[in-house]
Amino acid sequence: MTSRTDLPLAAPHHDGSPLYASTLVPALGETVTVRLRVPAPPAGVRAYDRIHLRTTVDAEQRFIAASLERADDAESWWRAELVVHNTVTTYRWFLGGGPRGYEWLTAGGLRARDVTDAEDFRLVAGPALPSWPRDAVVYQIFPDRFARSAAADGRTAPAWAQEMGWDEIADLGRGHASVQLYGGDLDGIVERLDYLEDLGVTCLYLTPVFPATSSHRYDAVTFAAVDPVLGGDSALERLTRAVHERGMRILGDITTNHCGRGHDWFVTAQKDPDSVERGFFYWDDDGLPVCWLDVPDLPKLNYASEELRDRMYRRPDSAVRRWLAAPYSFDGWRVDVANMTGRHGAHDVNHEVARGIRSAMALDNPDGLLVAEHTHDFTTDLTGDGWHGAMNYGGFTRPVWSWLHDPTHAPRFLGGPMRVPRIDGTLVMETMQDVVARVPWSGLISSFTLLGSHDTSRIATLLGGDRARHEVAAALLLTFPGIPMITYGDEVGMEGAFGEDGRRPMPWSGQGWDEDLRAVYRALVATRRSSTALRDGGLRWVYAGDDAIAYLREAPGETALVHLSRAAHPQIRLPARLLGGLATGRPAYGQNIHPGGEDVVLAGPGAQASIWVWPSP
Repeated sequence: MTSRTDLPLAAPHHDGSPLYASTLVPALGETVTVRLRVPAPPAGVRAYDRIHLRTTVDAEQRFIAASLERADDAESWWRAELVVHNTVTTYRWFLGGGPRGYEWLTAGGLRARDVTDAEDFRLVAGPALPSWPRDAVVYQIFPDRFARSAAADGRTAPAWAQEMGWDEIADLGRGHASVQLYGGDLDGIVERLDYLEDLGVTCLYLTPVFPATSSHRYDAVTFAAVDPVLGGDSALERLTRAVHERGMRILGDITTNHCGRGHDWFVTAQKDPDSVERGFFYWDDDGLPVCWLDVPDLPKLNYASEELRDRMYRRPDSAVRRWLAAPYSFDGWRVDVANMTGRHGAHDVNHEVARGIRSAMALDNPDGLLVAEHTHDFTTDLTGDGWHGAMNYGGFTRPVWSWLHDPTHAPRFLGGPMRVPRIDGTLVMETMQDVVARVPWSGLISSFTLLGSHDTSRIATLLGGDRARHEVAAALLLTFPGIPMITYGDEVGMEGAFGEDGRRPMPWSGQGWDEDLRAVYRALVATRRSSTALRDGGLRWVYAGDDAIAYLREAPGETALVHLSRAAHPQIRLPARLLGGLATGRPAYGQNIHPGGEDVVLAGPGAQASIWVWPSP
């Protein structure tokens, strides 16, 4: 049995969620009310005697005295009024007195020493965020491999393609995988919308649909059409209309960093050195094109060209805006290798391009979502005025993999020589908190949480087929702040040791289909969608140990306690006084959270997930 006096739950807390900050994205000059929760110290421990908010105005620090808003035997609430003077307004809490004389509370946690401003809380003034993603559950679809309609049988495969039967095993040898075409199409997705709606999905994310010379289509030969192999422009119109009629959303995928060697811009640039298109690309000293990661089929785009910016995102018929407008009406974009876009050597206009795309999108769809691919540390690119969010590999996928993976199977992380390590829950918490501390809350909740993607190992393979730990992974996905993204087939246990191996056709025939696992995903999606706290609450850590973690999602009116374990562990006892109102709630998922008396007990019989929800002021 475990009982601790240094629980994260006992520490002062603030985050950018509605319970603690009155405005998510304020206007410049707006006053935002920010609140601090301070649990009462144990008997004999000195309480804080003064609390201030420290902010920076034009880079000079300023202290604002906080006022006591309310208090009881369990905790006190403090508030301060913060004027958003700069576009990015940073702040932290000063706590005087207490057991250590003074401490700072930053987004990185409670600090007993001075730390840099890099982990301060921050508010970013600007246009409002799209609201629908906070309630979204995203489902990633690789169009060639999800579903094939009858119309696909009448289409002629392009010259580059090697046609495959839906149940054929792919040849993953070099040069083969990307040209194997299974014939999935957009009408096939329309035919499976009932399945997706039953799962609880609210938004589809399609990997690229543009004509290309590969099945993955990240080597577009034009951004002005939908690949005929997928059914062409009319098929996309049918799909988006069907999706929207169900009240769902749909995101496209675009490569702003590069195009394919066969793209008409690049063909013109090579033929005519004096053409405007020549300036769309980087060239080395020998006159050869600079390519993404030296892959010769993917020449890199150069945003020093104003004409490229016009054609890519500024004009109504540009690559970005064309598909946001009727009749196609995408609800936003996931941007491939967004971290590399506009960057080459000393030339770096990445933030300019991100801001430009966001502004251009708003002309056609002010509620459109813009999510950047970034496979490691995205925090310096998520400044609040460009990409709305990122794919949170660094602050979610990697720590989840490192905590839950099968010890006998440790794949490599994307692009690295290292194998996935085995870490304890404390390091999981610290890793996640590091990322939370370095992005605006608005950026965190606009980012995808994901257990993997079409570029990675499948989560089922990573876990060695362990159903219980897969349930824990799915519960993390669907209870952590951000937009949960399910990769097609993960919900039925599709396998794959690495990216290409995981891009298998959806097993509609039932072979390898885990219906019980699908029921787990359905239940967890429903739990999330029914809970205000899980959709829109903050993140307050409760406990972290070797084999168990627990955190709160707190929103006005509701609180959820999430308890996850990867293996059996001793009981964890939490002071009930710090979880006021929990006894009035109910188990929303799982059975291993037990209120009663002075303690709330988190039981640990094995790998499991439990969620308890209760009303709160």
